Amino acid sequence: QVQLMESGGGSVQPGGALRLSCTASGWTFRRTYAAWFRQAPGKEREGVAAIASGDTTTYADSVKGRFFLSRDNAKNTLYLQMNALKPEDTAMYYCAAGNNWYAYARLNTTGWNYWGQGTQVTVSS
Repeated sequence: QVQLMESGGGSVQPGGALRLSCTASGWTFRRTYAAWFRQAPGKEREGVAAIASGDTTTYADSVKGRFFLSRDNAKNTLYLQMNALKPEDTAMYYCAAGNNWYAYARLNTTGWNYWGQGTQVTVSS
């Protein structure tokens, strides 16, 4: 059974930083695509960042230069380093994994094989 588990969310002030983690069981990130998405209350889920097997990354324009996606193959863990956080970054953050190139390249919300349950990030004064 494949399971993705996010952690690292919390409440921070604007300008603060958080590091989210996503650990997979029954699945390896090393040769597949992985991504982070987020969804705020009343809004649609949106792509944040995605990574390919060769560690090529793509980011949403809203987070470029602030968020950084990486993975530790030995720990089978995906990370999202979030810096200079803004109130508009407040959302539930989800990790996803799959083997669909199009989903990775376009940061589509559809086309992913597995999803985690999410971790809440709240940015407020």
